Amino acid sequence: MIAGSAAPALATPASAPLTASAGSTPSASPPGSGCDPIAGTDCLLPFPNDWFTTSAHTPTGLRLDLTSAMTPKNAAGKGIDPAAWNLSDGFSPGSMLLAHVPGLDLGATGAAPVTDVARSLKRDAPIVIVDTRTGERWPYWAELDANATNPARQALIIRPAKNFREGHRYAVVLRDLKNASGARIAAPGTFTRIAGKTLPAKDPLARRQAALRRTLHDVDRAGVSTKNLYLAWDFTVASEQGLAGPVVGMRDQALGQLRGRSPKFTVTTVTDFTSQQDANIAREVTGEFLVPNFLNQAGGPPGSVLNRDASGRPKPLGDDLRAQFQCEIPRAAFSKPARPSLYGHGLLGKATEVRASNVRAMAGEHDFLFCATKWIGMADEDIPNVSGVFADFSRFDTVTDRLQQSLVNFVFLGRMMITKDGLAGDEAFQDDRGRSLIDRHADLAYDGNSQGSIAGGALVAVSPDVSRGVLGVSGMNYSTLLNRSVDFQPFQQVMNGYYPDKLDQQLCFALIQILWDRAETDGYAQHLGDDPLPGSPRHRILMHVAFGDHQVSTVTAEVEARTIGARIHRPAIAAGRNPDAVPYWGIPALPGRPYQGSAMVVWDSGTPAPPVTNTPPLGAQYGTDSHEDPRADATARRQKADFLKYGVVVDVCGGRPCTAQHAG
Repeated sequence: MIAGSAAPALATPASAPLTASAGSTPSASPPGSGCDPIAGTDCLLPFPNDWFTTSAHTPTGLRLDLTSAMTPKNAAGKGIDPAAWNLSDGFSPGSMLLAHVPGLDLGATGAAPVTDVARSLKRDAPIVIVDTRTGERWPYWAELDANATNPARQALIIRPAKNFREGHRYAVVLRDLKNASGARIAAPGTFTRIAGKTLPAKDPLARRQAALRRTLHDVDRAGVSTKNLYLAWDFTVASEQGLAGPVVGMRDQALGQLRGRSPKFTVTTVTDFTSQQDANIAREVTGEFLVPNFLNQAGGPPGSVLNRDASGRPKPLGDDLRAQFQCEIPRAAFSKPARPSLYGHGLLGKATEVRASNVRAMAGEHDFLFCATKWIGMADEDIPNVSGVFADFSRFDTVTDRLQQSLVNFVFLGRMMITKDGLAGDEAFQDDRGRSLIDRHADLAYDGNSQGSIAGGALVAVSPDVSRGVLGVSGMNYSTLLNRSVDFQPFQQVMNGYYPDKLDQQLCFALIQILWDRAETDGYAQHLGDDPLPGSPRHRILMHVAFGDHQVSTVTAEVEARTIGARIHRPAIAAGRNPDAVPYWGIPALPGRPYQGSAMVVWDSGTPAPPVTNTPPLGAQYGTDSHEDPRADATARRQKADFLKYGVVVDVCGGRPCTAQHAG
């Protein structure tokens, strides 16, 4: 293994002395072990880190180079098998940056908290992130893991307030760190040595010194002082091809087999409802459709992973996966053909959620025909497997690989909805005169909630047929979401049993996000605008956010909005409701007219603000969960319909903050 960021030793600029804090503490990671010796006894810290890469023929010139000996061990003493990770040509664009600083007090240090992101860009900020390609300072917030009761195992977590750019390299500087008494914390001993005078070429730390000097050279060019330095390192973000390339390749291979026709499908049930039975839906249709199977087991059951060629690219196994679908046909479609829309279900759910009351109301009120399939990998049938991976993260690709297959499944279902020989040509989707109940000439839309939002952004980015999508109770980046969600508590208990150390847990979250990026919005957000993926149109997104949401942390929606370039409805929320110094910092306001672009709208139903720590809103002080409220509001549904039909964001709240009633 070599340090991917290593380069010939650079002369240290006179204006950027390598001045580590005096009185340094020792560091114990042995040179030559593959661990980074720079910071401490935990092999993978700091993370992400180009020290854990090797040169490769990839778009970034790198590939991850992890070994199981480096990774956290479970209760059985087993490290994480990194084979799936080592396919990546860089780290997550939403990477949480991890370090361990004994005695650190973020308040005394003056680091930017989640409630004051703007502070991260101050000239004297103690934590600095620099895009080494552009010299741009990157916004973030810093927090200590509130779940760690032992300060000796408490992670410093630095989270980007906007996703890092694909393929770019970033330098991280920690300086002037202080303890609770305000005293400066000494730098790790090995770091002090590496940051000091030039080491002999044969010294085991000489290569690490060359890498650090490159990092600090880039920091100096950006005008960042390294006085009183505690730690510095760099990392490279995965490329577009490294993140989305596998799914785009699967999509193109699968669609190529169709030659412009509909996927093969079979209708299995047709159920008609009277208006007394259902005021909105006249007919429900279920069935199955065939999709080329890119998983390594026939039929692609839970526990499967992608079937890959010698270069690591997904390839068809040779059989077809039988995906289930369910469609809801509104009464209005019998008067005017309905606009087709895909629907994405919630956490570990199923396609039948398309029959939820809010979806049926949206269909009936605004003449949408919704069809759904499962997010396999994170559907009801996957619950035992998902629980199991929290006991051994070596198997985490069994979750994310099936999710990548599900993106292709959704693309196929969408194609069935808009082709002449697709659903519109089947009598189940026709009236008594043989007229299609689907408006095939209308743009295919997407509407999803919760997990259907987190994965739905990836689908919209990949789909060649969807240009507008609504992401309800939106968010992204599971490495941020998990600790902050009440839904994660059962899985947290499993994880506590198998990975009890809290610092190890944060490393696990950082690692699994690299795989999750291949199938959730975090890995695709850069392409949800005017920089579409190959074969996809430009996109516009409407994000509906539930203030105080107990399940999907709204701070991740803010990161998403900044990343995709969305504007926000203002006033976003009533004065005093949001604890931030500048609520929704960095997200520009919508204009005072209908807007043809991406937008974020906050819906407030009275739920208190969530914790400002990386903990879930548990307890009576956090009130009733607002997670279901925006989609249950008729006014919010009208805004969604206008956006999906006409591509405009209309102020439906009369120039005031948007409010909703609790759905329950």
